[in-house]
Amino acid sequence: MVYANCRLEERLWQKGFQYVCGMDEVGRGCFAGPVVVGAVVFSPDSKIPVGIADSKLLKPQVREKLAEEIKQVIPYCSTAVIGVDFINKFGIGKATMMAFRKAVKLLAVNPDHILVDAFYIDHLDRIKQTAVKDGDTICSSIAAASIIAKVYRDKLMEGLHEKYPQYGFAIHKGYGTKKHQEAIKIHGLSKIHRTSFNLTKFLAV
Repeated sequence: MVYANCRLEERLWQKGFQYVCGMDEVGRGCFAGPVVVGAVVFSPDSKIPVGIADSKLLKPQVREKLAEEIKQVIPYCSTAVIGVDFINKFGIGKATMMAFRKAVKLLAVNPDHILVDAFYIDHLDRIKQTAVKDGDTICSSIAAASIIAKVYRDKLMEGLHEKYPQYGFAIHKGYGTKKHQEAIKIHGLSKIHRTSFNLTKFLAV
């Protein structure tokens, strides 16, 4: 397991940036459900929980424990959700960017600098952003944002499982697993499936 560190944040703190925000999205590639973005602001005084890593590599119980520990030590965080209706109307790309911008607005402070996994956020000043390759693996605040977003979205999908139990959302969280594809073939598409994706190929002929 590769654990994240605060080297990027420390460089920015040393340059005088006070509010350094790490951000990441969860659910961009799913067949169903919303896309969720987490934003986390560590301070130089924050006692970073041990074991922060890419949320996809952590067991659910570990993620949930870390999410609670992260919330206890960070001064600011937010979670933004963009639903299926917007995704289907405007596409997942625009929905994801909107979720990032919404998460920034939901923070109680205006970040001095934003660290983002892999790409820049549209319509925000690029000078105040750093696109970090493999950010959710190496950067503590991005990985923490990934964990916060993943735990939040997983709970949303578990709730949607109660309404649509035939699809198994509690298990695969809306990702396009083989079992999910088989469920689509049997039951068709629900109101929370992303019709903007090419999912009709999974329907029974």
